[in-house]
Amino acid sequence: MTETLLSDRLIVALDFPSVTAAEAMVWQLGDAVTFYKIGLELTIAGGLDLAADLIGAGKKVFLDLKLHDIGQTVERATAAAAERGVTLLTVHAYPQTLAAAARGAQGSPLKVLGVTVLTSYDAQDLAAAGYGLGVEAMVARRAEQAREAGVAGVICAPTDATMVRSILGPNGLVVTPGVRPAGADVGDQKRIATPADAIRAGANAIVVGRPITAAADPAAAAQAILADMDSALR
Repeated sequence: MTETLLSDRLIVALDFPSVTAAEAMVWQLGDAVTFYKIGLELTIAGGLDLAADLIGAGKKVFLDLKLHDIGQTVERATAAAAERGVTLLTVHAYPQTLAAAARGAQGSPLKVLGVTVLTSYDAQDLAAAGYGLGVEAMVARRAEQAREAGVAGVICAPTDATMVRSILGPNGLVVTPGVRPAGADVGDQKRIATPADAIRAGANAIVVGRPITAAADPAAAAQAILADMDSALR
């Protein structure tokens, strides 16, 4: 994705409770968006069928399931995602999980991303979960483990993108959620950046949900974000 169309650098999160609502948003966005994220909520509500429809229509799909299970289960689930034509899949960045996903994706175009630290987490959240490392150290360790496991890259906060890029090198894939246009409501996100700043920090692609899907004119909001991203690439 380092050499790709600008439109493929913007992944719109279809964080909806039903396929009907997600399909309505896809229709509103039309040709403005080529890449969609389907997360856990929509997957359970029938999102795998929607993913197939999107892929059949020439769109790209990021299946954000954050897999973490025994190795055999993760490997088989990853292989199943590859067979469906999914472009991106997330797994939690634990060494065994990463290695299993790498095996499942082997020989396919599917790119596996290791989840580092969720953008809604900060140092206090990690401490409450029993981790001894702070956010930056945890993200760095998981990025290193993703590189060692041979997966395509990681998903991380835009505030961590520069550090992660230095660990993964120029060919690693860095995808960043927690992206908000200047002045937008940050919602439940704690470690955020603007679209242009995320790209400047080293992100290959960004994930944006509510600033587009909750906008009065979603297609115009998507175009504005693409223009902001384009400014960082010039």
